Amino acid sequence: SAGAATQNSPYARGEANADEYYLPYQSAEPDGEEYEKAEENGFYITGVQPLSTFSADVDTASYANVRRMIEDGYTLSDINPDAVRPEEFINYFSYDLNYPKRGEMFGVTTEIAPCPWNEDHQLMMVGMRTEAIDMSEAPDSNLVFLLDVSGSMSDDDKLPLLQESFKELVNELGEKDTVSIVTYASGVETVLKGAKGNEKDKICSAIDELYASGGTNGEGGIQRAYQLAEAYFIKGGNNRVILATDGDLNIGISEPDELEKLITEKKENGVYLSVLGFGTGNIKDNNMERLADCGNGNYAYIDSLFEAKKVLVEEMGSTLLTIAEDVKLQVEFNPDRVNAYRLIGYENRMLEASDFHDDSKDAGEIGAGHTVIALYEIIPTGSRDEISLKYQSGSEDSGKSRYSDEFATVSVRYKEPGKTQSKLKSYVVDEEDFTKAPSDDFVFASLAAEFAMILSDSPHKGTATLEGIIEEYSTLDIDDEYKEEFYYLVRMMAKRQ
Repeated sequence: SAGAATQNSPYARGEANADEYYLPYQSAEPDGEEYEKAEENGFYITGVQPLSTFSADVDTASYANVRRMIEDGYTLSDINPDAVRPEEFINYFSYDLNYPKRGEMFGVTTEIAPCPWNEDHQLMMVGMRTEAIDMSEAPDSNLVFLLDVSGSMSDDDKLPLLQESFKELVNELGEKDTVSIVTYASGVETVLKGAKGNEKDKICSAIDELYASGGTNGEGGIQRAYQLAEAYFIKGGNNRVILATDGDLNIGISEPDELEKLITEKKENGVYLSVLGFGTGNIKDNNMERLADCGNGNYAYIDSLFEAKKVLVEEMGSTLLTIAEDVKLQVEFNPDRVNAYRLIGYENRMLEASDFHDDSKDAGEIGAGHTVIALYEIIPTGSRDEISLKYQSGSEDSGKSRYSDEFATVSVRYKEPGKTQSKLKSYVVDEEDFTKAPSDDFVFASLAAEFAMILSDSPHKGTATLEGIIEEYSTLDIDDEYKEEFYYLVRMMAKRQ
């Protein structure tokens, strides 16, 4: 199973060499899995469209799910390109970005260097970081676990892994936190109501007693979960439903639009929704991501207890504690320096330029201690790849004497939790940000982007190769178990070519 594969990987076992670890090829993508992705971003000419606007994204499901595929023996041709979202590959990892200055929500890091996969282009990194919070000082949590216990959840990498994962989360809770549990299969059952976080034996016993059986007809499951969340609502706290399933979302409302409407309404009332995917064969990745987005929550894929600890324990603050809502980024490029640009990933997070100033437009949420990175591939003005326009004015008329050393201005707009009016911060990216010897963070983020482009056979991947990623990674000074695992995955895929 996928869960067993990941838990027994050379990385999880702590082995130093993955060269001999290769699972035999098992099968192509199961028929029950569903993915969808908007058309990959192309280049925009700065003189025509200088603004790039998108919503922040901190989901990580795509990387964990594709990792499961690789460890199950998939080759490059087996991986569905729609399952690969580059921004989730890049943002799966943590980075040593600038910390926020006193009184500010974000620390911002910008860097420009030659593009690794196209020597005529440049790559611009925009990174943001929020301050981590001591969880002992964090707002109290009111959590409702909405758990799929239908017959399809009986596999080891589904309900058994779910049970162990949620017990890891329970162990992190305190006496002021509350936990309720709702299950759905052929029907809906309220397993636990408002247990205190320090009643760990009681909560864990309830989780242990769950078993998988029956169909999936959770009529009213989502309503029941929200009713409990509202009954134990903590003003100023973290009120959240956590939906865990192998992909069947028949939880009481069959129409996707109606379900999204309900989740959006509850979000406005202060109850958020996070989604955790488990197992193989039935993952409805497209729907699960959409629901988490509607609920101001995150979407993660749990393929092992190792991943569960990362999402629910190590990154508990960033996973469950939202500190910035409706986070939007808008980058204005300077045509004097940038002829054209391409945002890597974030296809389903793109916004209209006017949406940036519209506080009624929903956007992404960021948790405590989170890092978020966006990469732009840039065609410099004057390069041989420059895209020429017959009827647009040239750079000599664009006032370059005043801003000639600026590549772009990055603006960030966000709301504090519970607020309706956004705040705005802007940062200039200039010549001081350009380097031919980029930081390890920059290089690793570019490697994650290259891996995603190779796996999805992107037309923009240029000279990127798995061998090139392996070679470049070996030059980095990295002491990070998750990045070391990335290195193993790339080597696995290189051996299967």
